[in-house]
Formats: sequence, C-alpha cells, structure tokens
Amino acid sequence: MILSTKWLVRAYVSERIRSIPPSGLLKFFDILATMEDVLSLGIGEPDLPTPQPICRAGIESISRGETGYTSNAGKLELRQAIAAYLDERYGVQYDPEGEVLVTVGVSEALHAALLSLVDVGDAVLLPEPCFVAYDPCVRFANGLPVAVATRAEDGFQVTGEELAIAMRPRVKALLLSYPNNPTGAVMERARLLEVARFAEEHDLIVISDEIYDRFVYGLEHTCFASLPDMKQRTVLLGGFSKSHAMTGWRIGYACGPHEIIQAMHKVHQYIIMSAPTMAQNGILGAFSCGEDCVQEIVREFATRREATIAALRRIGLPCVEPRGAIYAFPSIAATGLSSTEFSERLLCEEKMAVVPGNAFGASGEGYVRIAYTVPLPQLEEALGRLERFVGRL
Repeated sequence: MILSTKWLVRAYVSERIRSIPPSGLLKFFDILATMEDVLSLGIGEPDLPTPQPICRAGIESISRGETGYTSNAGKLELRQAIAAYLDERYGVQYDPEGEVLVTVGVSEALHAALLSLVDVGDAVLLPEPCFVAYDPCVRFANGLPVAVATRAEDGFQVTGEELAIAMRPRVKALLLSYPNNPTGAVMERARLLEVARFAEEHDLIVISDEIYDRFVYGLEHTCFASLPDMKQRTVLLGGFSKSHAMTGWRIGYACGPHEIIQAMHKVHQYIIMSAPTMAQNGILGAFSCGEDCVQEIVREFATRREATIAALRRIGLPCVEPRGAIYAFPSIAATGLSSTEFSERLLCEEKMAVVPGNAFGASGEGYVRIAYTVPLPQLEEALGRLERFVGRL
C-alpha cells in the first residue's frame, strides 16, 4: 500500500511538532538558494575565519588522539576557565564542578534550560522582536510562549511596564536576550534593574541569553546574573560562536544555580552525552591566547556597524542605533510595503538579501534585519543596492 505524505504526517508526526510552523526564514532562503550573484546581509554568522590559535589547539588535540568523550558536563579545565572568565569580567562567581555546563552551542543550552524548567501549561515571557528559535523551543518544552512587544521609542529595551501588561497566570520564566538579535539593542543597567525587580516580585526564573556580550559599542555590557540578588534567579547562557568566529565548532555554556544546572545536565546527558572534544580543546586555546583575537573581530564589526548606520541615514530609513550584536533593524514602514514584500522585492530587483522583520515576531513587522557580516567592500555594495531600490519606491 502506498501511503500519502499527508496521511503519514497526520498519522505519525506529533501534534506538538505539527503545531509549530516552519521558520519565517525558510521561504525567504529557499528563494535565495535559486538565485546567483546575490549579496546577502541575511545570515547572522561572522564571515571571519576562526583565529589560528584556536584552530591549532583543536588540531593538536586530534593529533594527540584526544577523540573520545569528555566528562558529560565538559572538560573540568574548560569549566574552570569559563568560571574564571565570568568572575574576572562580570564579577559573577560559579562553581565549575556543579554550576557550569558545556553544551553544543547556546541552542542546546536554551533547549535544556526550557526542558528543565517548564512543565505543561507553564508560560514563558518572550520580549520581541527576538531570535526565531525562542518561540518554538518553548513549545517543544510543552510551554506557552507569551510575546512581550518592545518599541523603537524605548530602543527596543523591554520595560517593567510592558512585562506587567503581558503577565498572566502560570508564567514561570522570562527569556531575556541582550545584546539583541535582531534589533542590536542593549539593555541599560537601569532598565535591567527594573526587569530584575519584576522577576523578583513575580518569582520568575530569568534565562539570559548573552551570546553577543562581547559585541557592545560605546557602553558596557551588564551581565544579568551580576545584578543584586539575581544570580540565584538566573540561568546564564553564553558561548563562543560569534565572539571567536566559531559557529561551526558548536560550543556554548550554561551557568546557574546548582539544582537547575544539574537538571539541565540530565537533559544534556541523555540527548548529547558531551560536547565535541576537539572543539572544547579549541576553546581552551582561545583562553590561552588572551583577548587579542576577540578584540580584532569586534573592531572589524564596529567598523562595519558605522558604515551600515551611515548608509541607512543617507538612504533615509529610520533606525534605532544598534548598540550591540551584529545587526541593524531599520524601519521600512514609510515605503508602504510589508516586511516580506520589501525583502522579496529587494531580493528579486537588486539581488540583495535582508531578512523580513516579522520573522522575529509580530512586533518586527515594518522592519528588516541587516546583518553586517560580509567584508566592508561587499557591505558597501549591498547597501548601495538597497539605496537604489528605496530610491525607486
């Protein structure tokens, strides 16, 4: 008997998975894949190669035959290095033996945190616009994502007032992401303290995704766990994919209260076993080579950021200044086009790719995301195509 595709999906694919639509980026990148000579500012991935000290450390570990599993939680030496880094940089102290978990990128850390914290029917506050995976990951954990719209007038920083409006029964956690993808927003310390008071008042756990902590321009990043009384209320997520140009190495970490990290360890142990050994050794190489490689990457992106802001001002697309991450999020509302229409026409007419803002939640409608993740000459050419397109509208 030949089974129809629709029947197979209906009969065998779980309702939980069927209820989650494909990423809003999928259709867009399907179109992109069919075209040649496209200048893409759509991918949020540093184009720079992984620094050589890191590569050498990974290669040398393979040459030494270090190709087996490590401790489930990650090499103790690496957990110690992560704990020392967070203490030195942010003054937050974690026990590397029980409060630090090495994961396969921040994506796994996020998934493990939600599976460990969320029961059926629990709700999680998600300030939007936000990374495309947050809503589905909450749903995978049988939780209910609750969108909290942020506004350009506030620099896309979530406020206590917005959180209070969105608050509902059975909210258990707040998923915070600053510096932010896609807006480039950075939370000022005063605003973070406002969020901290809200979390304390409502007894919430805060999952703080700080993968872009090193990409902050003109101000200091405040680690949420470093705020008064927040360490025991925070699961801190971080990694090396962006700051060390290591997206393909897949190494992240989670830090937090012993009981929560041990719960996450269970998820990690049964799904992953341990993060890749050679990648862990590569990260140890990154710690041993100091800050030079990170600073070089950040300086390059700071230059690209300035070029992007200048071009958007020249073009006349309003844009909240991105104080962090590797993105700009200009408004295209004045063009009269939706985010999707704008992005698809720009791609078809000028072979220049951006991401429609509604891919990052409903509050992203009327915006597009620009990732300044290509060399400066290509970036300037792409922004020139954007200017030409907008000039015709």
